Amino acid sequence: MAKAKNGEAGPLGGAVISQQIAAQLLREMRTGPYESCERLPAEVELAARLGVSRTVIRDALAELEREGYVERVRGIGTVVNRRIVALDNRLDQKFEYSAMIRAAGYVPHADSISVQQLNADSHLAHQLELEVGDPVLMVRKRVLAGEMPVIYSVDYLPAKLLDHESAQRQDFARPIFDILEEVCGVSVTSTVTHTSAVLGDAAIRKTLEVPDHEALLLMDEISFSKLTRPVMYSLSYYTNFFSFSLLRKKV
Repeated sequence: MAKAKNGEAGPLGGAVISQQIAAQLLREMRTGPYESCERLPAEVELAARLGVSRTVIRDALAELEREGYVERVRGIGTVVNRRIVALDNRLDQKFEYSAMIRAAGYVPHADSISVQQLNADSHLAHQLELEVGDPVLMVRKRVLAGEMPVIYSVDYLPAKLLDHESAQRQDFARPIFDILEEVCGVSVTSTVTHTSAVLGDAAIRKTLEVPDHEALLLMDEISFSKLTRPVMYSLSYYTNFFSFSLLRKKV
């Protein structure tokens, strides 16, 4: 692969570098040298400071703008949206529940874990683009923050990714995205989520120890790998331990 300026790789490597730079700039807008700045320095200054090309900086700023953290205005520069930078747990972005639990001061762990192989019904076959009757792995577990139950999840994976025998050797107390990436070699690149407030059935409510009057947030999700390949269908029930933000932008 041809190398670009400053040792940057070609198109794929450049994309990875720009994502890393975007993440670094976001951290610095929160708790670093730009935490009180209304605007970021010019592209040329950022490129010199971070040791990358202006193209990488431009791509990183474009990523931050798509996420709503900054706005680039001709004649003014890159304006920081302080309210968006301060938001935690954005529902419109990929989030990891363990990090959210730790950020709240609790230790995350899981129990009530069960792994079962079943045959896809018409609904599962549609969600995972399988044939009716194809083998599917179902993983159920409860996630706790310290001693508080906070999530009950049911994940369905095509058995061709992780057969039942292999699944029995896995520690599903870990985030399932980690298992997909490390064991199956599958990286989730996007997720389509439908949310609704539900009561949930009696068994789920008992498992989560929620009072009668309290609703649960259901996230009905399909996770995709590259080339829009569905690799997991999930039903996750969240208690009000979690608080999410959602950025809505005019398109």
